[in-house]
Amino acid sequence: MRYLSSRLGFYIVALWGSLTINFLLPRLAPGDPASSLLSRMTGQLTPAQINAIRVVYGVSTHASLFQQYTTYLSQLAHGNLGISTAYFPTPVATVIKSAILWTILLGTVSLLIGFLLGVSLGILVAWRRTTLVDSVVTPSTIFLASVPYFWLATAAVFVLGIKLNWLPVSHSYNIDLIPSFSWTFIGDVALHAVLPAATIIAVSVGNWLIVMRSTMISVLSEDYITMATAKGLSPLRIALNYGARNALLPVTTSAGIAVGFIVSGALLTEIVFSYSGVGYLLYTAVEGLDYPLIQGLLLIITLGVLGANLLVDLVYVLLDPTVRRP
Repeated sequence: MRYLSSRLGFYIVALWGSLTINFLLPRLAPGDPASSLLSRMTGQLTPAQINAIRVVYGVSTHASLFQQYTTYLSQLAHGNLGISTAYFPTPVATVIKSAILWTILLGTVSLLIGFLLGVSLGILVAWRRTTLVDSVVTPSTIFLASVPYFWLATAAVFVLGIKLNWLPVSHSYNIDLIPSFSWTFIGDVALHAVLPAATIIAVSVGNWLIVMRSTMISVLSEDYITMATAKGLSPLRIALNYGARNALLPVTTSAGIAVGFIVSGALLTEIVFSYSGVGYLLYTAVEGLDYPLIQGLLLIITLGVLGANLLVDLVYVLLDPTVRRP
């Protein structure tokens, strides 16, 4: 309990620090979050209208930095992330909501498949190390993990999408379809996710395999593995119940970090495939100097990473009894 209390206190402080930095960054940068909108309306607004827009974005020149900070925290407590300049007058929360579900869908599917496949292969090649399986599987997955992702994604688009015309290469669904829970729409969404997900999985499997293989080999040299073998337990039981469970601790850390970054989306993936997720939205926000949207997206990403790491700490308590000791 003391361990969880200390970790929870750490995350509360980290969250406060992240909120403060997120507040200060756009205000310390040249100009302010409303500048890009005002620059497109030069000569069309009166000074009173300009000041009103600055108030809407929380950067009023009449308020002190501390007053702006308290207003910012109060707005966050009510779920108000401000107004987007690129999608004015749409609230930032509404813009993010329209993209985050696509990122969670793509990221979750890619992470689950990549994790399960990589960990399973890592257990297999560690148990059968120095055999033909290890000699073939390990170098192949490491090679895929070392390939620059942008090149792999671009090659997949060119070969499978353009040349062979097997799969769609842009957007999260056919723009001619109306979003619904029909099988037609669901099938189209799944088809559009095949290439982005496959490229992420191809690159990530090698990383999961390397971590799991090295940890598993270390665990298999422990005395309790020798004792289990001497007792005549089946190799499958030894590998899964005694080896894999203890080898999962370092992999759990990596998985927690990966879960946190699901929210940010695979930026390159969504750019290459014009996938309508948070990563692509962040790219367009930076390109369009949409400061409120950038600020909201960075906040959501921060919350996702902190929440995922807190979840990892909770899982650690379940997997490793020594952590629960005072």
